[in-house]
Amino acid sequence: MTNLDKIFNPKTIAVIGASDRPGSVGNALLENLINSDYHGTVYPVNIKRSHIHAIKAFKTVKDIGEKIDLAIIATPAPGVPQIIKECGEAGVSGAVIISAGFIETGQGGEKLWAEILKTIKKYKIRVVGPNCLGFIKPSLHLNASFASQMALPGKISFISQSGALCTSILDWSIKNNVGFSNFISIGSMIDMDFADLIDYFGQDKKTDSILIYMESLQNARKFLAAARRFSRTKPILVLKAGRSNEGAQAAKSHTGAMAGNDAVFDAAFARAGIVRVGTILDLFHSAKALAMQPQPKNNRLAIITNAGGPGVLAIDSLKYHQGQVAHLSKNTIAKLDKILPPAWSRSNPVDILGDADSVRYQKSIKAVLADKNVDAILTILTPQAMTDPTEVAKKLVALPKKSGKTLLASWMGGEQVARGRQILEKGNIPIYRTPEDAISSFANIYQYSKNQELLNETPGATPHAFKPKTKENKKILAAVVKEGRLVLTEAEAKLMLANYDIPTIESHLAKTAQEAVKQAQKIGFPVVMKILSPDLTHKTDCGGLIIDIKSEEEAKAAFPNIVNSVRKHLPKADIRGVLVEPMIKKKYELMIGCKKDSIFGPAILFGMGGVAVEIFKDTTIGLPPLNMALAMRMIKETKIYKLLKGYRNMPRVDIASIQFLLYKFSYLVSDFPEIKEIDINPFAVDEYGGIALDSKIILDKKVIDKPIKPYSHLVISPTFK
Repeated sequence: MTNLDKIFNPKTIAVIGASDRPGSVGNALLENLINSDYHGTVYPVNIKRSHIHAIKAFKTVKDIGEKIDLAIIATPAPGVPQIIKECGEAGVSGAVIISAGFIETGQGGEKLWAEILKTIKKYKIRVVGPNCLGFIKPSLHLNASFASQMALPGKISFISQSGALCTSILDWSIKNNVGFSNFISIGSMIDMDFADLIDYFGQDKKTDSILIYMESLQNARKFLAAARRFSRTKPILVLKAGRSNEGAQAAKSHTGAMAGNDAVFDAAFARAGIVRVGTILDLFHSAKALAMQPQPKNNRLAIITNAGGPGVLAIDSLKYHQGQVAHLSKNTIAKLDKILPPAWSRSNPVDILGDADSVRYQKSIKAVLADKNVDAILTILTPQAMTDPTEVAKKLVALPKKSGKTLLASWMGGEQVARGRQILEKGNIPIYRTPEDAISSFANIYQYSKNQELLNETPGATPHAFKPKTKENKKILAAVVKEGRLVLTEAEAKLMLANYDIPTIESHLAKTAQEAVKQAQKIGFPVVMKILSPDLTHKTDCGGLIIDIKSEEEAKAAFPNIVNSVRKHLPKADIRGVLVEPMIKKKYELMIGCKKDSIFGPAILFGMGGVAVEIFKDTTIGLPPLNMALAMRMIKETKIYKLLKGYRNMPRVDIASIQFLLYKFSYLVSDFPEIKEIDINPFAVDEYGGIALDSKIILDKKVIDKPIKPYSHLVISPTFK
């Protein structure tokens, strides 16, 4: 971290490409540094000028003759590799490359990028950028950027991939009195990335929270490891741009079609204790709430308001964000009956009526705070003749802090409530202009609390309570690869599952109609018959599956019907026969799958299964490896969980066995990096147990026959502590 200290706490700075030409980046950089209260020494570097703004300029950084902590480079891209080389030879510790025109511009820029990368590795120079705005450190009065304003001091470290967004946020932050410990544009990240900065700012005593605007992620394993180290003590909030699902379009399995890249980001962030927010305002509102208030233990929110309409809007927003409307106890209702006029709402939201004064607000909030059914309170105020926004704010700030519950406030209006907002802000009660903003912030800080639980769940490297037959599965894959295939037959896929103690349905192969009849007789009617072919991943789409076959005649006719239908749709399909299986009828059909994400590696998908899986999309995603607690969280995050745990008069299924299924499945994909996509769909389950009725496995040609360190394809190591 020594070189990073030199960058962010520099005593000497060289501005390479410094200029006195108005409107130029070099001019803006130099003026920001010399026209501020920064106490370090600034050296202009310009190959054509001897003086800039009456300050002596140097032709190269090597001519300065003093050790330079930080070089800020704002020259045309073609000259940057040579400048970086000169910085290395001069012993410069770190650099900020403002210049654009590198990897994003094509082959020529890629060559420049490679030259820079080689040089900074040789000289151990740490680099921010290229193609960035620079950074601002208010505590040092240091504006090492070409932004026109200095950020206010505060305790937020803000990291952005977009320089243009930085200038907009900087302008907004000044008007809204939001301060920063560090404000950084990191650009294309040739060297320093999000993980490096999380590591650095995670140890910064002046930083309470880390906020990130992210467009892309290069080293997911490094990023998640850094986030997991520090998100327990310093909240990390991310606004991730780009919710595209384009990567799933070419997928061959249901999992591939549904496990879109954006959903995997959600799962990865949650596993690392990171809160993902939806808007720029959410980013700062939520950081403010986390800094000012205790984290809610649950998501049961009470709303106290002097106007019915905003209370209803708050409830709508709460339900949209999947929060719970706190159910007030009889004791609390009785207390409020004594405090409030007879016309009060007698429920949550607590409408204390339009003539509410500050004392009525204070007494109502005290009563609700004492309710064990309440985790947090949102107080809403609208300007009314009998309501003094300033006095109510004072009463709210004066409330005892011993409750440990989250307090949020929404003072709606303009000038009439401005003083009250200031009082609340200074009193460490987060204040919002609308109830919806407050609810969104509450949802985010509750998500932070939930995500902290995941940080304590680190599965061991060795699975317990079952003995997987890893060697047998390696033999299956070796045989498939030897045939030049990447897709396993259903029989091979089921055998791999069975070797990991995952219950699979009894299957018998028939190569003729007569064999199909014999196998059906052996199993007992009714039966299911389906095509066996490595070229077919969705059997129902081409008539490759017939269910509920009840007689020998039906079985005999089904065989040619299946084969002919598949031939019609796929004339060149490698048909290896027809599988005959017992007809299984259970109440629920689940799906368990996994697909390798291009950024995060294997991502496990669980939820409602069957042929309509892509229509209902009742699924959740988790990253392997899983333990039983992580598996249970995945199960609970689906809508079908309400049915699985017993609904009305329907019996509860064996949820513990589903937990164990996910646990074993996660170790299957952890042990075999060769697996690109895998589906179990459906996994039929009821109160008597569950069984895999169908399975698909597709291999990853990128790793076939290549040596891979165990678990290196996972972004979360099973031995991580």
